[in-house]
Amino acid sequence: MQIFIDSADVKELKAVAETGLVDGVTTNPSLVAKAGGDFFETLRQICAAVPGPVSAEVVAQDTETMLAEGRKLRTVADNIVVKVPLTPAGLRACKTLEQEGHPCNVTLCFSAAQALLAAKAGATFISPFLGRLDDNGQDGMGLIREIRAIYDNYDFQTQILAASIRTANHVRDAAIAGADCATIPPAVFRSLYKHVLTDTGLDAFLKDWKATGQTIL
Repeated sequence: MQIFIDSADVKELKAVAETGLVDGVTTNPSLVAKAGGDFFETLRQICAAVPGPVSAEVVAQDTETMLAEGRKLRTVADNIVVKVPLTPAGLRACKTLEQEGHPCNVTLCFSAAQALLAAKAGATFISPFLGRLDDNGQDGMGLIREIRAIYDNYDFQTQILAASIRTANHVRDAAIAGADCATIPPAVFRSLYKHVLTDTGLDAFLKDWKATGQTIL
């Protein structure tokens, strides 16, 4: 499964990219506003720091303006993916942009039927929001399984990009359910390394080695 980082903090993205484990980035207007700074310069720096797909979202609500914004976003860098909302206007924009060779990430997906429409529009990515569904008493991970079954039934090439992920367990479960990608906050990415038995085991190894009085170098 590909791991994307959900952030617009350039410094933090550079740090996680240095691990060699990050495949891409997703941003949204809220994250960009939180990061501050010039929107396009922020995108340029992110695209330079992470060579994989970088989702940048349009803010227009009508198809024609979405198309204009999407085409402009694609001039920032070759790895920009145009993020559009799962609305009738957004899917029309997605279909046109994809036909023009501009990859799209359809966001704010909350049902398998919506994901089916996004695939038929030719979306490169679909972003089902797991955490928000869970917050509303619905089964976010069940949605991933439903979308995976539909896409496999019809050989759709749209990639499932699990979003609104809150915990390391969400990442694990999304991978088991068949998500192609997961976009996660930097703090969740760092938590993937952690397990109490790893820490205690390493401490024991180091203590035993120190007692030998030897060195490797």
